[in-house]
Amino acid sequence: MSDSRSRENAEVAFGQIRTQFFARGDAVKEIDHVMRSREEKTSRLREARLAKEEHDRLSAPTKPALKTRKRS
Repeated sequence: MSDSRSRENAEVAFGQIRTQFFARGDAVKEIDHVMRSREEKTSRLREARLAKEEHDRLSAPTKPALKTRKRS
């Protein structure tokens, strides 16, 4: 009887360790997914910013407007 109880306790302990192992793997997968998503979003935003800067640079007047001095 004690052998079956020991075995049962060992199986429960092993099941808990196995569950923790798989939970850790799932957490790592989730973190990787979040990091990859963040990198993709950063890349898209960088491309959009560079395109806007290029557009602004090309559409800017070629000569800057002359500044007038205020008389006091």
